[in-house]
Amino acid sequence: MPNMRMDRNPMPVQDADIRRCNFDEVALGYTEAQAIDEAQRCLNCKHKPCIAGCPVKIHIPEFIAEVAQGNFEAAYQIISRDSALPAVCGRVCPQESQCEKMCVRGIKGESVAIGRLERFVADYHNAHGEKAAPAIEKNGHKVAVVGSGPSGLTCAGDLARKGYEVTVFEALHVAGGVLVYGIPQFRLPKEIVRREIEQLKALGVKIETNVIIGRTITVDELMEEYGFEAVFIGSGAGLPKFMNIPGENLKGVYSANEFLTRTNLMKAYLPDSTTPIRKGKQVAVVGGGNVAMDAARCARRLGAEVTVIYRRTEAELPARLEEIEHAKEEGIVFKFLTNPLEILSDDEGWVSAARCQKMALGEPDASGRRRPVAIEGAEEIIPLDTVIMALGTSPNPLISDTTKGLDTQRCGGIIVEEETGKTSREGVYAGGDAVTGAATVILAMGAGKTAAAAIDEMIQTK
Repeated sequence: MPNMRMDRNPMPVQDADIRRCNFDEVALGYTEAQAIDEAQRCLNCKHKPCIAGCPVKIHIPEFIAEVAQGNFEAAYQIISRDSALPAVCGRVCPQESQCEKMCVRGIKGESVAIGRLERFVADYHNAHGEKAAPAIEKNGHKVAVVGSGPSGLTCAGDLARKGYEVTVFEALHVAGGVLVYGIPQFRLPKEIVRREIEQLKALGVKIETNVIIGRTITVDELMEEYGFEAVFIGSGAGLPKFMNIPGENLKGVYSANEFLTRTNLMKAYLPDSTTPIRKGKQVAVVGGGNVAMDAARCARRLGAEVTVIYRRTEAELPARLEEIEHAKEEGIVFKFLTNPLEILSDDEGWVSAARCQKMALGEPDASGRRRPVAIEGAEEIIPLDTVIMALGTSPNPLISDTTKGLDTQRCGGIIVEEETGKTSREGVYAGGDAVTGAATVILAMGAGKTAAAAIDEMIQTK
């Protein structure tokens, strides 16, 4: 009989007063007993609606049934049939708006904690599972993957399992894309990402770092001179957006992309850093998404008093509820219905304050959220020494500008066939943030999986 308790097992976490002073992982993970107990809440529904909510279509009830029996390695093998990065997805995917949203147990209580169980299973395998790589017969075909983020790694892994010789080209000096430069250590430990990448290398995937496609080498050259029969572009969306208000060029103003890259990847906050980052005392983060929460929580750990400035209300915050709750627990202040008009400077050109407009919510806009409108005459000055703009990102145009016949959208995203990821250039496919703009890890993985299947079909039917 299933466990009919209405609430899920809570996730053990570091105490807020301790964790805001370190970069160690906040969530501590389920014990074996907690995982089994949570798995037994699954009803193993006939229609399995949770699978429909998963972008990579993991066989969720099947793996949970194995966890309920204590067969953790068997559960991992089920997950890994569809996901190349289970330890990552179990930590950063928005399950509450995908698989868990569809869970029948959520109708009258809390849904089964699918993401926490996936994390547990992946961590168990990494600690106890068999590490031997499967023997894969090569099929003699070569595919290039641009970018080593979630879409690129997923595409590479799926093609390697089919016997392709896959080379991943990464612009940075470390593989992992947004998983290493964008998501902080306290949410996704970098050793987890390295371990997942090592498992892909064991499948035969080659990774070339410090290669900027479009500058070091072009997509055209990969296909015309280096013999790659197909190219998948999963280069992400690393071009930050700004408000275009006075003072954005002052010293002490960062894009969230730069701030997180320098904090997470370059460790620029360390005393011996050759490229030090400003550790502000009064920091404002402008925006309300997951990236804004990551930037705010990093700044807090660097010793700052942090305020998140958001032009709508708390109800409209797009960040995950768990990240918002953790930020509040760590002492981060939220200033809603507020919008910066100008960033002010001191005599030396450093940020000193922000002049902000008070807002109210009007009629819904195209996104369905109520549009923020200015309250005439209602302004305030907020003292600051650092501002982090977390307003989203768009794809860098370098690849599209240097590739013949590659059509793009006005926002810079590459135009693809939704069902295949095929671009306007023959043999070139794309997916993830390079197509959609900044989105979630699991959606990028789904795009990589879709493109891998299409590339395989294209090559095998030549």
